[in-house]
Amino acid sequence: MTRTQYTALAALATVTLSTTLCVWKLQAADAEPATVKDVMKAYHKAPEGVDPICKKALASKATPEELKKLVAGYRVLAKAKAPKGDEASWKDKTSKLLAAAEAVEKHEPDAIPRYKEAINCKACHSAHKPD
Repeated sequence: MTRTQYTALAALATVTLSTTLCVWKLQAADAEPATVKDVMKAYHKAPEGVDPICKKALASKATPEELKKLVAGYRVLAKAKAPKGDEASWKDKTSKLLAAAEAVEKHEPDAIPRYKEAINCKACHSAHKPD
């Protein structure tokens, strides 16, 4: 092989590797949150001036895609172990939150009041948020 061919092969390998890494990063960015902390960050927090998805859901302003992702995030919570505190309390709170979010997603008549009750941050954080 000539020096030019080696250079071309090295350039091709670099482009291929860079493209692969970019695709992996994009796939990771689209992945659903995997931990309690990820769910809280993705659906209960937002940049200043932007409503988090949980607040949009309460106001009936979340898109169908946002509601779908919110429900998926709450499934993660329901399957997770309590970060702190009583496991039965954690399961009770997260299962109610999941059921209420599913009701919001399905536009059930009593969904918003159920979700508002289930999303009581202080009740959950007091019992389960690690120090």
